[in-house]
Amino acid sequence: MEEREYLVILNLVRGLGPARIRNLMAHFGSAAEIFRRPAPDLSRVPGIGAHLSRAIRRWEELDYAEEFRLIEKLGLEVLTVFDPGYPANLKEIYDPPVVLYLKGSLIPEDRPALAVVGSRRASRYGLQAARKLAADIAARGFTVVSGLARGIDTEAHRGALAASCRTLAVLGSGLGNIYPGENRELAEEIARSGAVISEFPVRAVPDRQNFPLRNRVVSGLSLGTVVVEAAERSGALITARLAMEQGRAVMAVPGRIDSYSARGTNALIRDGAKMVSGIEDILGEFEYLFPELRPPSPEAPPASRRLENLSPGEKLVWEALGEEEMSMEDLLARTGLPSPSLSAALLSLELKRLIKRLPGKVFIRS
Repeated sequence: MEEREYLVILNLVRGLGPARIRNLMAHFGSAAEIFRRPAPDLSRVPGIGAHLSRAIRRWEELDYAEEFRLIEKLGLEVLTVFDPGYPANLKEIYDPPVVLYLKGSLIPEDRPALAVVGSRRASRYGLQAARKLAADIAARGFTVVSGLARGIDTEAHRGALAASCRTLAVLGSGLGNIYPGENRELAEEIARSGAVISEFPVRAVPDRQNFPLRNRVVSGLSLGTVVVEAAERSGALITARLAMEQGRAVMAVPGRIDSYSARGTNALIRDGAKMVSGIEDILGEFEYLFPELRPPSPEAPPASRRLENLSPGEKLVWEALGEEEMSMEDLLARTGLPSPSLSAALLSLELKRLIKRLPGKVFIRS
């Protein structure tokens, strides 16, 4: 049996999850070695314990032969986090899936990707905005990522397809159980010009707890997330929060102040998300990808004048950055600032357009 097949079997063990699988891999060096170890050895790995170690040892009771049969029957590809073709953006997050099932293809050109997400119960305005924004984003060279849900997600995928561009759909169920059912044909269309992706076993049903996990993959595949419409308690807002935690850009389309489906997006803008009224606002967030599109800013004060009014903390961070890209961890070590003070200084410097946040919580002078 190959290493990839052992990883697929580990992914079938209920309750194990990607973080624990990575702990096991770090401890034993390979998936094959995990299956050779007795339960007491497995139980000593952090997070495993007696219950999971027994579940792993009973792996032959899992219907893994049927899993492999369905993978072949449905024409799916399996990527593991250790494979060279694994998405680079996703690999950077805290807890990337160890196993990805996909129908279609992932290509290096998918790295400049943007998520477009929102409410399942969207207004007509929200649906039109999602479709147009997705088409404009795709036409500018971004791959559009969404969750295949009803409403905004569906229109985001359709917008990218209408522009004859790539889109990725991430499911909260297995690829043998497309949800919602009415989007099966859409999923097939997406697979022909992008990919349908899941971290869940082929027959997995769309359980409620799967969707927050799905949302972290949507944001993790993307350089930024655009929320088109979302109520105050919405899965789209979970995706936005995860994008923030992953160090990715968060943007939102404003809505009417009396619209229930716009309360979440309006709150995001109030709390600091970039307001999006068109493609130019999105491109402005990613100037480092499109330097030829960067407009002149004659009205902006020169950097020398903006530097005069820096706080001591901001000045310390500015000087520490120098002319090189630096991660949050490097800046913490170089400045000696507490983490909250460093975060506040970085945010202030971003707002002053003196520094730019890159994917993976990396910063550079503008």
